[in-house]
Amino acid sequence: MFGVIGILMIHGTFLNRLLTRFDQSSIAHIQDKKYNWVFFQFYLSFIRLAFIHIIEIYVWGLYLALLGYLPNLVKAILFAGSCYTTIGFVEDVLPDGRKSLAFYIALSGFFCLAWTTSAMIDMTQTYKAAWRKKYEGKKFFLL
Repeated sequence: MFGVIGILMIHGTFLNRLLTRFDQSSIAHIQDKKYNWVFFQFYLSFIRLAFIHIIEIYVWGLYLALLGYLPNLVKAILFAGSCYTTIGFVEDVLPDGRKSLAFYIALSGFFCLAWTTSAMIDMTQTYKAAWRKKYEGKKFFLL
């Protein structure tokens, strides 16, 4: 459970910082009519969100490797990524008595990915507002 709490704290810290920076800069750019900067920061923020998840997978992998549950760091990271994303492409190689860790890694990934999705939806609203302001009064023809 400490791992789940730790990962959620890491995720919340980075995610809230990212959202705050995106919101503050987007407001300033929209006021200055620099809409393309809003679009650029939108995509850059998505890349940063992906890196947050990669960091969390590495943290889980490092945790598993340091405890000696897996033979090396690479296998630990692959196992953590498999569980975190709930894809399950790596078989359960944890020692008996520690197999429940896969559930906790998956639980943290599930919540972190859902939290990120919520943030992305919020950011998309800001993106759409900038898009509307940039193209206000212009006509588009759809193919």
